[in-house]
Amino acid sequence: MNPFHQKITNSQQSISPQTQLGRMSGSKELFRDRFEILQILGRGGFGITFLAKDVVLPGNLLCVIKQLCPKVTTPQSWQKACTRFQKEARTLGQLGTHSQIPMLLDYFQANGEFFLIQEYVPGLTLAREMRQTGPKSEASVKQLLQELLPVLQYLHKHHVIHRDIKPQNLLRCDDDGRVVLIDFGAVKEQLVDVCENSINQAANTIFVGTRGFAPPEQFCLRPVYASDIYALGVTCICMLTAKSPLEFDYDPKTGEICWQKEVNVSDSFANILGKMVKISLNERFKTADEVIKALDNESYLPTLTNCLTTQKLNKKSATKHENTPETPEIYLPPVVRTAIAIRKWRGRVNYLH
Repeated sequence: MNPFHQKITNSQQSISPQTQLGRMSGSKELFRDRFEILQILGRGGFGITFLAKDVVLPGNLLCVIKQLCPKVTTPQSWQKACTRFQKEARTLGQLGTHSQIPMLLDYFQANGEFFLIQEYVPGLTLAREMRQTGPKSEASVKQLLQELLPVLQYLHKHHVIHRDIKPQNLLRCDDDGRVVLIDFGAVKEQLVDVCENSINQAANTIFVGTRGFAPPEQFCLRPVYASDIYALGVTCICMLTAKSPLEFDYDPKTGEICWQKEVNVSDSFANILGKMVKISLNERFKTADEVIKALDNESYLPTLTNCLTTQKLNKKSATKHENTPETPEIYLPPVVRTAIAIRKWRGRVNYLH
């Protein structure tokens, strides 16, 4: 989603004669006697996005109209597409109650096409922001994770996989600075699934997502919640380097991105990012909860390390202390008790990693 003031490019202008809304763009003619089409924001393989003004509501509020164009030619496939669209639109309507997901204002079908009317969020995508300001620091990327992981928790709790997380689909709101997740691939995938062209070929040809950000299981049309974790991890690496994932080398044996030498981050944070972008689902974080816990543990490492004693305990006394830390006959200095606790805690952390 581009900001309102962005100029229409030549490629966007070429859309105008192809659709009803494209022809109405820039004119005073109203769509459904309500929406004035201001400009074309962009297009993809599944439809076109327009910026519009709602002339019925007080204040002439801006909104986004997404026109989805499923390729169906029989009444049966059209009915299936309608059913899927209504189901997915209702899901989007429920998700829109979250402050970091655009609110769905309306949805309908007309003339063989589907339309979503969504809240317009003024701001820049993180991709555009990155082009203007360059790479982000470790602290700012951690902050981004802290903002977005609860959104993934919310989506996955509602059994929704976004499927297309990337800097272009993350918008920083001009009003309050919050990061908003846009352009859900789930709706597109459900519509594509019922198109005639995909009935016999979907397993081989239909893919929803973006190369470089989508993990292998998504290319195999088997996305899971961890697929969003992978895309978010790649997004963080892109923010740290200001590079596209396709610019990185890949390990020929594992297929994983070779990104470590491109960034300057702490070892603990590098471990977290590395686990987010593991090719193997068995090695990758499974849920947003797991990433949040790892970040919480990582934030305590510097403080706890400073508490460690450098004096070694002999094996006999160390074993005794660890087994009986509360024995009243033996006095343990605070630094020793802290060191024992940290060793146990580190053992659990290493086990998780």
